[in-house]
Amino acid sequence: MPDIKTIAFDADDTLWHNERQFQMTQHHFKLLLADHAEPDHLAERIVEAERRNIRHFGYGVKSFTLSLIETAIEVTGGKVPAATIQQIVDAGRDMLAQPVELFAGVHETLEALTGRYHLAVITKGDLFDQERKVAQSGLGDLFDTVEIVSEKTAGTYQRIFGALEGGVDAAMMVGNSLKSDVLPALEAGAWGIYVPHELTWELEHAAEPEGAARYRRIEALSGLMKIL
Repeated sequence: MPDIKTIAFDADDTLWHNERQFQMTQHHFKLLLADHAEPDHLAERIVEAERRNIRHFGYGVKSFTLSLIETAIEVTGGKVPAATIQQIVDAGRDMLAQPVELFAGVHETLEALTGRYHLAVITKGDLFDQERKVAQSGLGDLFDTVEIVSEKTAGTYQRIFGALEGGVDAAMMVGNSLKSDVLPALEAGAWGIYVPHELTWELEHAAEPEGAARYRRIEALSGLMKIL
């Protein structure tokens, strides 16, 4: 491995829990609409709505909440009660107020890397919510750079890493999403480190790269020290 200068981390479901909140809210939504559609059908309709809405509303809780409201309107033929819509809005508001819970070993791993590497967070989602989570995580002071982007592409990583010492060649992206964290980072010329999480949003699914010299898989963030 060449001389690494920059190590960047995804935030949600890499540094702290996130997807389980979406899963719990979706479960509650299915109970609310149980008289109008089967749970599996509702799950499919939610994903369809999210896929449509990403390009308009981006990622995060607000976009998810709008997708739930749209799905409720569709499956009820426009007859969803106002009280149900209010419950969906309240659920989204509750998600935005949830405390940040770090994964085990995250703080210790980042502290061990501080001062040795340029540490960055590269995350996508709602600006206010992501800023809140970085601040409440207690990790903010450990990072030299925090980037909240609308999408993660090879161009995104080339722009961010290209402005730092060593450029893309000396950069590493660590995350739980092959689609957003690993594959575009590899395409940009950086290292891509995959840390799988048991709960992965359907729209983030992708196959692991084969034969990629700069790809590594670790089962927990603490395994990063061994690679380095």
